[in-house]
Amino acid sequence: MGKVYLVGAGPGAPDLLTLRAARLLEAADIVLHDALVHPDTLALATRARFINVGKRYGKVSTEQRFINRALIEAARTHDVVVRLKGGDPMIFGRAQEELDALAAAGVDCEVVPGVTAALAAAAALGVSLTRRGVARTVSFLTPRVGRGETASEWLPAALAADSVVLYMAAGASRSIAASLIGGGKPPTTPVALVESATLPDERRLFTTLAELAASELARASGPVVMCVGAVFRDRSGVDAIDTESLMRRIDAERCQTG
Repeated sequence: MGKVYLVGAGPGAPDLLTLRAARLLEAADIVLHDALVHPDTLALATRARFINVGKRYGKVSTEQRFINRALIEAARTHDVVVRLKGGDPMIFGRAQEELDALAAAGVDCEVVPGVTAALAAAAALGVSLTRRGVARTVSFLTPRVGRGETASEWLPAALAADSVVLYMAAGASRSIAASLIGGGKPPTTPVALVESATLPDERRLFTTLAELAASELARASGPVVMCVGAVFRDRSGVDAIDTESLMRRIDAERCQTG
C-alpha cells in the first residue's frame, strides 16, 4: 500500500509552491489534480501519470465519491500518490472527506499546506487583513453549498468580523452585498474582488457594498475572492485617485493635440 499526499498547489503561480510540495511532485507516481492547477506546476511531476479530477462551477465536475475511490485504488498500485489541490487543502478543499475515506481504507496520508487564495489576494493588493486599530478579526467564508446540503449560515460570521474574504462568491456578489448591508454593514464598506491572484492575468476591482449590490458582475474566467472590510479603504482610494489623474492627463493631451 502506497502513501497519499494531499498537497496544496497554492493560488496559481508555480513558484509559490512549498519546497516539500515540489519534491513530492518530482517523486510522484500518479497525480490527481484540480482543474485550475497551473501547467508549470504539473510539469514538475516528470514521471507521473495525471488524472484531472477538478470541479468547476457551472460545468461538468468530478464527483467526490469517485475521487475518494480513485485515491484508494491509486494507493494500492503506486508508492507515491499526490492529490494536488488549489490553494490550501484544508480551506474549502473537501480535504476532510478524502482524509476520512483514506483512513477508513487503511491508507496512510499526509497533508502538505499551500498558500490559500485569501492570503494571496491580500498580498497582491498590498493590504494586510489585520491592522492595528482597524481589523483584529478575520473570517474566511463561502456562501456556496453542495446539492442536498443545508444553507450556509455565513452572514453572522461575516458581520462579526472586521475583515472578510468570501470564496466562490462572485456569482452571487449582488445578493451577498445586499445581505451584508441588510445585516448592518455600512453601504460604504470597501470591497476588493481579485481574480486569478498571483497569475499574469490577475484582475482587481475596487468598489463598495452599495455599488456591488446595484450592479451585476461579468462572468469571471478564473477564481475570484471577494474581500470586504475597512482595511481596503486606503487601497481603493489610491486606485481611484490614480484613475482620475490618468483620465485628466488623457483629456489634457487630447486638448493639446486638438
